[in-house]
Amino acid sequence: MIDAVDLFCGAGGLTAGLNATGLIEVRAGYDIEHQCEYAYTQNNGAAFVAQDVTNVEADELLAWYRPENYRLLAGCAPCQPFSTYNQGKDTRNDRKWPLLYAFRRLIEETRPHLVTMENVPDVTKHEVYHDFVVGLRAQGYEIWADRVHCVDYGLPQQRRRHVLLASRLGPAIALIEPTHEKPVRVQDAIGDLPPIAAGECHPDDPLHRAATLSPLNLRRIRASRPGGTWRDWPPELIADCHRKGSGKTYPSVYGRMKAEEPSPTMTTLCYGFGNGRFGHPDPDQHRAISLREAAILQSFPPNYVFLPPERITFKAVGRMIGNAVPVRLGEVIGESLVRHVTEYEATQQRN
Repeated sequence: MIDAVDLFCGAGGLTAGLNATGLIEVRAGYDIEHQCEYAYTQNNGAAFVAQDVTNVEADELLAWYRPENYRLLAGCAPCQPFSTYNQGKDTRNDRKWPLLYAFRRLIEETRPHLVTMENVPDVTKHEVYHDFVVGLRAQGYEIWADRVHCVDYGLPQQRRRHVLLASRLGPAIALIEPTHEKPVRVQDAIGDLPPIAAGECHPDDPLHRAATLSPLNLRRIRASRPGGTWRDWPPELIADCHRKGSGKTYPSVYGRMKAEEPSPTMTTLCYGFGNGRFGHPDPDQHRAISLREAAILQSFPPNYVFLPPERITFKAVGRMIGNAVPVRLGEVIGESLVRHVTEYEATQQRN
């Protein structure tokens, strides 16, 4: 059995995926966002600690682990600092970076058997990431790290992430091989959900609600075809910003998904038709995807709760969904770590 602590746990996507392996138990999650506590505890049965990771002490983390089990420390720091805006800069002394350094400090002080982190692919372009890797190697960890195309593992979403696995148990650690030759399509994931209209909430699921559309945007989505762009609209519907020379190069907004393909990457604004290609693929449903549909495309179980019904807002839940580690990716990471431990134990028995 592997005991885990999930730093930067958010609404619990990684925790849910790790727990799904059946051989990893996430004992606690840490996050500074108090609003995530309800989702994390209601769905995962683990403790939620609302605390800044930079202030967490090693003894506190070690208390969550049981002595007979392997220790896993997961730390998927918020990805916003690693955007393309900061590429090429020496960011080691930037005040934006204490979270990743705090994660490294806690690894050094607690010496877990296993470590994992997940982030945007561009994290590797920053010195702070390389400092993190150098620190792991200095502590005797063997490392596997690479860009992962999540569609290869059954996520119905064109999401690419950088995943790192590290172990003190031995060198043979790697992510499991891809599990899906054919991608899971949008229609496979959300095609069975009951239809709703823009601005409507389904009576049986408070999360299956779609944002309201203005009369103009309702006309726009009616004129949108799956996989198309605003360039398909009649001239009178095109926004002023897109009529300008600079705006003509940004077609990836006001679009409908294609039912027969994986969805685009879910963001914190995935509930808004004008925020990306988040229009529903069904030409008879003139709306953006619902919060429930967005959560399912992030591979959250269809009964996953995020807030009590009376507290649900698009902004709050959209942020939790878009910031989450996809549950399926968390499960793949967990399966990889379980395989590694199993192989390690087999080697120990042979020796």
